[in-house]
Amino acid sequence: MTRIFETPLYPYRRSPDQDAASPVRHPVIVVGAGPVGLAAAIDLAMKDVPVVVLDDNDKVSFGSRAICFSKRTLEILDRLGVDPGIVDKGVTWNLGKVFFGDRQVYGFNLLPEAGHRRPAFINLQQYHFEKYLVDRVAELAAEGRPIEIRGRSRVTAVVPTQNGVSLSVETPDGPYRLEADWLIACDGANSPIRAMLGLDFVGRVFEDNFLIADVKMEAEFPTERWFWFDPPFNKGQSALLHKQPDGVWRIDLQLGWNIDKDEEKKPENVIPRLKAMLGDDVAFELEWVSIYTFQCRRMERFRHGHVLFAGDSAHQVSPFGARGANSGIQDTDNLAWKLKLVIDGAAPASLLDSYDAERVHGADENILNSSRSTDFITPKSDTSRLFRDAVLDLSERYEFARPLVNSGRLSVPCAYDGLPLNGPDAEGLPARTRPGTPAADAPVGGGWLLDRLNGGFRLMTIDADAPDRLEIGGVAVERLALSAADDPSGMLAARYLGDAAGAVYLMRPDQHVAARWTAFDEAAVSAALARATGRA
Repeated sequence: MTRIFETPLYPYRRSPDQDAASPVRHPVIVVGAGPVGLAAAIDLAMKDVPVVVLDDNDKVSFGSRAICFSKRTLEILDRLGVDPGIVDKGVTWNLGKVFFGDRQVYGFNLLPEAGHRRPAFINLQQYHFEKYLVDRVAELAAEGRPIEIRGRSRVTAVVPTQNGVSLSVETPDGPYRLEADWLIACDGANSPIRAMLGLDFVGRVFEDNFLIADVKMEAEFPTERWFWFDPPFNKGQSALLHKQPDGVWRIDLQLGWNIDKDEEKKPENVIPRLKAMLGDDVAFELEWVSIYTFQCRRMERFRHGHVLFAGDSAHQVSPFGARGANSGIQDTDNLAWKLKLVIDGAAPASLLDSYDAERVHGADENILNSSRSTDFITPKSDTSRLFRDAVLDLSERYEFARPLVNSGRLSVPCAYDGLPLNGPDAEGLPARTRPGTPAADAPVGGGWLLDRLNGGFRLMTIDADAPDRLEIGGVAVERLALSAADDPSGMLAARYLGDAAGAVYLMRPDQHVAARWTAFDEAAVSAALARATGRA
């Protein structure tokens, strides 16, 4: 049977734009049909913003690539209407184990509390993930939403103009030109768009090499994240094991510096390494092999006029912690509603500067955590290795040492603390839902809170009065009226009320808290909305 990553899903078709007498202009063009570009296009199309996706491929990514998708990413996919079967297809996991040598030193639970619809993580090959997004694009197009993917359409030139961008596109029928009011570059770590504009990254480049092997096998390992420091089958290095769907397992083996990458990728060199780990009696076949090094770097700015960068084209991190694709999806979650307001004239173009501020903040948080993970996993001196090994030894018996173990601080959503769009906060309400944080899910009336915070600005009231609808400066705010009694478990009250009798939350379209009070005040809400839409 032909594998999904070998099947064209959006094959090249000649567009009427190619026969136009002059370049056709589109409101938004997205370059790159990976997870980030597809999520951006879906979000915009659902807001009725016309969007064209250009990609030089016509199929999903080859090989598993990103496999760990976080709870926050799954919540965003729910908002985008992506088939919830994506969670069923994935391997759900909350538990992880850390080994030192041949012994387990401790385990952890990434979602120890109840009251969330989605798990901490699912493991799912990137090609499956992208297929679900491509299917969602097709659904939206069938509904008449303004979205289109053009395969085998390679962007060869980008020229910023006074009020947009001019592009040259190469196709099997030859080149043509397009124009866009806004261009979103989601074209990956080696972004041609970034290079065409003469832009670069700042940050660290690491020298260690790692082998990724996606192995098809029948095995009895549990659905957990297993990480080894200095295992007997890879002495002096590290190893990682993850289960994926369809009997595929992800194995990462640290190889060290100064290796011959072409040699190390050859099956005759990969297979003995895997047998040393799995045992000679385990039958397996290789599905995908790659050697990677990594960087913890980002662009200085993610917005350059009418060109906006998202995902790996804007920032790169090590794979430890699953921060790459997950942070890219959060980029688009932050960007799409702002771009919609700007296009509609309901917010100034300067609102997009807050995309830069908030997602640079998120990238810096990810880079910091990723760099710390890398330094712990790959110590650069004898002293660092002694410290790390002592921490691992202590963690087996003493709980205080376990937070010091860093096998990859796993991705959590960024809180935009102290950034310009945040409005006022009320004393006494829980810190976890302060302005700038993503909403914490909770059971509500037989369903889930995040399902009811879907799409636009919401005025969420919990045992508090407010109008059912406000329209301020051309922006509609719908009320979501809740009561602590809607959740007999008490989780809604614990996460949003604390000791307060009632609360009023202004929620952004990306489900982040914009401001909160203990009672409704129309003037205060109006001021907070103006701030959240860049008009303050």
